[in-house]
Amino acid sequence: MVKICIFDYGAGNIYSLQSSLQRNGAKVSIINDFDQEAEDADGIVLPGVGNFDPAIISINKCKSGFSKFLRSNIPILGICLGMEMLFEKSEEGKLAGLDIIKGQVLSLPKRLVKIPHIGWNSLEIINKESKLFEGVPDKSWVYFVHSYYTAPKNSDIITSESNYGINIPASIEIDNIYCTQFHPEKSSTVGEKMIQNFVKICKRSK
Repeated sequence: MVKICIFDYGAGNIYSLQSSLQRNGAKVSIINDFDQEAEDADGIVLPGVGNFDPAIISINKCKSGFSKFLRSNIPILGICLGMEMLFEKSEEGKLAGLDIIKGQVLSLPKRLVKIPHIGWNSLEIINKESKLFEGVPDKSWVYFVHSYYTAPKNSDIITSESNYGINIPASIEIDNIYCTQFHPEKSSTVGEKMIQNFVKICKRSK
């Protein structure tokens, strides 16, 4: 069985994410350190719950352990905040991001849209070869809860976009890192398919 660890920033309920992974055949552990319990993990999930600075403080306490997972090419899924914290910096916080993905996190334009963005939006899938979107139709609807969006320096890593006043990167893939601005665990059958795909990615990498 595939073992996937969810890193808990201590900021909120991650039950729906845990349940979705379990329904799709993963053994799930909730961790707050990349210690012995995480050493045999086949995948890591950075959930989309919390605020930028507290989450960065939590993961910086065990940054060397997290860096080891990055080097080992274990698949990592970053959801919403979990995606944003991988960038160099965010307008949400004062602390530096993890600087794993070049670029920054910007606030949604208040002059154009209501913030936070809460609700369903359709996806324009840009990279048809995306492993996370295998079997997911273009123009599928997914669920967003966010006030910020990512602006990667390399647009080639963007696998889908969504429009909320402006076009925003809805997902990115780079090496062993898979990220979504939306919440697949809250996105009905479409999101369930993406979770299933991530479990398959983890299984193939074993």
